[in-house]
Amino acid sequence: MLDLLKEMFSYPFMVRAIFVGTIVALCSSLLGVSLVLKRYSMIGDGLSHVGFGALALATALNMSPLTVSIPIVVLAAFLLLRISESSKIKGDAAIALISTGALAVGVMIISMTTGMNTDVCNYLFGSILSMSQSDVNLSVILSVVVLLLFVLFYNRIFAVTFDESFAKATGTNAELYNMLIALLTALIIVLGMRMMGALLITSLIVFPALTSMRLCKRFKTVIVNSAIISVICLWIGLTISYVYATPTGASIVLCNIIVFFLYWLIKTVKGVTIHDK
Repeated sequence: MLDLLKEMFSYPFMVRAIFVGTIVALCSSLLGVSLVLKRYSMIGDGLSHVGFGALALATALNMSPLTVSIPIVVLAAFLLLRISESSKIKGDAAIALISTGALAVGVMIISMTTGMNTDVCNYLFGSILSMSQSDVNLSVILSVVVLLLFVLFYNRIFAVTFDESFAKATGTNAELYNMLIALLTALIIVLGMRMMGALLITSLIVFPALTSMRLCKRFKTVIVNSAIISVICLWIGLTISYVYATPTGASIVLCNIIVFFLYWLIKTVKGVTIHDK
């Protein structure tokens, strides 16, 4: 086992993947709890499709993928939130409109420029080889920003997540903190797409939260347990991907699925619930 770890860490691309992946997995697990409880889980899926369209545009313009994707996906997140709150179009319908439209635009751009090549597969399903050093630097900076904002506004995010009406009644600007959640989610979607792919990044947000909720009931306990699950599944998935040459994103998702069923089995058999003291 030690020899395997030494071999993995001897490759710079594996070091980048583990380092960035750990930070992104941690951030996504924290946000995932709020998104699942607010029933915004599918916003990640919608934004990932927008991210694919943005990546296709960046490729066609020969520009940095993250530089192009971040503002576009952030704008889409705010647009989704605005549509779902102030329009007759319901949230799920708004997500369907924007995500399928962005995916179609991305496919059209690619078919008219580079064609369906290996890079497209990397965008759809993820690849640890696609992460450059500049991607790593930007990912680390933005991930730290996401973590700091989440910790700084933890109490407000907690209030808006559980009872938005009560939060408004106590003077909390619920719309502002909903926008903050949307902003942080958009950043994590873009950062995680390089490794997980547009079609699988949502699982990094949803699975750890859902798994943790099988046994944990309190918000803080769910968040901590979700973060641990997310990071461990990422490490195991990356190791499986390295050893057996399997797709990175799919390996991580399968690990999350296995852990989810383990938690579900424990809950079913023993009826265990973890509580905070």
